[in-house]
Amino acid sequence: MLKIEALVTNYGKIQALKGITMEVSQGEIVALIGANGAGKSTTLKTISGLLKPVSGSVFFSGKTIHALPPEVIVNRGIVQVPEGRKIFPNLSLLENLEVGAYGRKGHGKETRKEDLDRVFRLFPNLRERQGQLGGSLSGGEQQMLAIGRGLMARPKLLLLDEPSLGLAPVIIEEIFQLIADINQEGVTILLVEQDAQAALEISRRGYVLETGTIAFSDFGHNLLYNEKIIDAYLGGKRV
Repeated sequence: MLKIEALVTNYGKIQALKGITMEVSQGEIVALIGANGAGKSTTLKTISGLLKPVSGSVFFSGKTIHALPPEVIVNRGIVQVPEGRKIFPNLSLLENLEVGAYGRKGHGKETRKEDLDRVFRLFPNLRERQGQLGGSLSGGEQQMLAIGRGLMARPKLLLLDEPSLGLAPVIIEEIFQLIADINQEGVTILLVEQDAQAALEISRRGYVLETGTIAFSDFGHNLLYNEKIIDAYLGGKRV
């Protein structure tokens, strides 16, 4: 579904990605892990068109997309849920969700109801808070809202950037279960996450970024038991 070849992207004056190559097949959850500054968010921003690469290619369903504007990439079926959630605090929960479908082709009243029903089925806590301002929600509810807003665009590929950021462990567990549920419904997911263990446990495959290069790639389970990954990303403890 997604193929990245020899991708080089600068972030300001820094070469953040130094020729990475990776792929995501339809139906997978693929984790992208690494330390702060490794280039994880830059990778997602390049895929979604927010950053333009210096060189290399991004293919989606066999067609190059790296020269396309972000709104066209969204309409092709790639939707990013940004780090820090970036919800609209002064809009209601319902209005935040409706923003997710803005500009989508074929979005009418019937499809709007279908999409909202799907989000509220996945996130029942949100149904009761439809009129509440986004900024008044808890951190976990805001993350659910951000993911729900992304689903309103009907993505084929969902890019999740640090969904566990700032959340309590019990909420993180719930969020990751929901990510697995969304994948079971047919949405392919590329997951950027600093909680390496949580990410790899639900991912079919994983890539490890180190200072803009792919240092390791393997099945998620194998990476969980890789001694170098354990030492660098899992606190030196075998899970």
